[in-house]
Amino acid sequence: METKDYYRWAERAARWGADYLKTLRQRPVRARVKPGEVASRLPISPPEQGEAMEAIFADFERLVPDAMTHWQHPRFFAYFPANAAPVSMVAEQLCAVMAAQCMLWQTSPAATEMETRMVDWMRQALGLPEGFAGLIQDSATTSTVCALLTIRERALDFRGNEEGLAGTGQLRVYASPQNHSSIDKAVRISGIGQQNLVKVATDESWALDPVALRAAIEQDLAEGMIPAGVVLCIGGTSLGASDRLHETIAIAHEYNLYVHVDAAWAGSAMICPELRGLWEGVEAADSLVFNPHKWLGAQFDCTIQFLREPEMQVKTLGLQPDYLKTLGESDITNYSEWTIPLGRRFRALKLWFLLRAHGLEDLRQRMRNHIAWAEEAAEQLARCEGFRITSPCHLSLFTFQFVPDGTDADAMTRALLVSVNDDGRTYLTQTTLDGRFVIRFQVGQFECTRDDVRDAVAAITELAKQLQRPSV
Repeated sequence: METKDYYRWAERAARWGADYLKTLRQRPVRARVKPGEVASRLPISPPEQGEAMEAIFADFERLVPDAMTHWQHPRFFAYFPANAAPVSMVAEQLCAVMAAQCMLWQTSPAATEMETRMVDWMRQALGLPEGFAGLIQDSATTSTVCALLTIRERALDFRGNEEGLAGTGQLRVYASPQNHSSIDKAVRISGIGQQNLVKVATDESWALDPVALRAAIEQDLAEGMIPAGVVLCIGGTSLGASDRLHETIAIAHEYNLYVHVDAAWAGSAMICPELRGLWEGVEAADSLVFNPHKWLGAQFDCTIQFLREPEMQVKTLGLQPDYLKTLGESDITNYSEWTIPLGRRFRALKLWFLLRAHGLEDLRQRMRNHIAWAEEAAEQLARCEGFRITSPCHLSLFTFQFVPDGTDADAMTRALLVSVNDDGRTYLTQTTLDGRFVIRFQVGQFECTRDDVRDAVAAITELAKQLQRPSV
């Protein structure tokens, strides 16, 4: 395609996008394809000659949309959402046109300075105190890896990067079993090792037990190990569980341990002042991550990592060869020195568009609605024969089982989940709770309505009745 043709095809893509969003409710939420089906319809080898855009676009329409799970579908209640408010889509289009590599201030002054300001806008929106700085990352996983690398270097007096880890002693990191698997991945990538991630016992509300945390640290000290850091959880992926930050951070700092808080999903809800009791004490954390692309409406990918003392992470990850120096400028920020990748996208633009177009109050009301509708859905299912709520609403997430009398609860719940997802009217996912197979129900899609939640509950109960009917 030549530049002169760009307008025509960009307009065509925009028209397709508008039609797609308008008709999402008519589509099944989850893709109805079998493994390998799409690949079987693609040529094995690349073309030697260029093809016409008409043919390419027609093949896109034929092959792609029906083979996608529709994350923007209003009845998507699986995982956590990857929200994309339409205004953030427009911002992403503008970023795609400029195609900037925002690794340094000099390669993207507007991107760098807007990132600084957007992070501070979000700091204020979440009620965090002045002094926290931060950056926009691609995902919570990357942010957590950065935090774990900083934990490692801090515990080793910043010698690990230069000297390697051989002979440095056995570092230990403590976390709740309710933490996301990205914590496990981070201890592996950082070289700390899976065996040195201590999963501390939780209490009856699935929060990390402070007494058990202290005991685990003391035991490791007695055995000559090196306690290095604690990773705490607000709004865990399985159940929405949250640790009691005030108590656990105080214990961690008593032993001079670095604290990283994973609030990837639930952090967005802290724009609502009445919900901030959930993370009371967060101002004492050393690092904090949340994903505006989950619940806030910023198109994926967009994660903010806040840092109480950024210097430690920059000391861990910063590297500036001569060819990346900005001559004649010293008082500038290069966010590539705060993270792992050198290359960076202009992620701040979609936050700027989103916050200006919606304002905090509209975003707050959406979250309040989601929480209220989830509570209503849990109450409706609890009243239906054969259903058991296995964990109450934590914000907009609850879990349940389908347990008709005289049946295997795990088997029936699994069968119901398969039936619901094959049906297409909604999409749910599973987790394990105290060894039981349970279904997660999480409300949070940006365009979701109360009717969408009610329709999902109706579909679930209808399909459950079908499973109870005796086969002919």
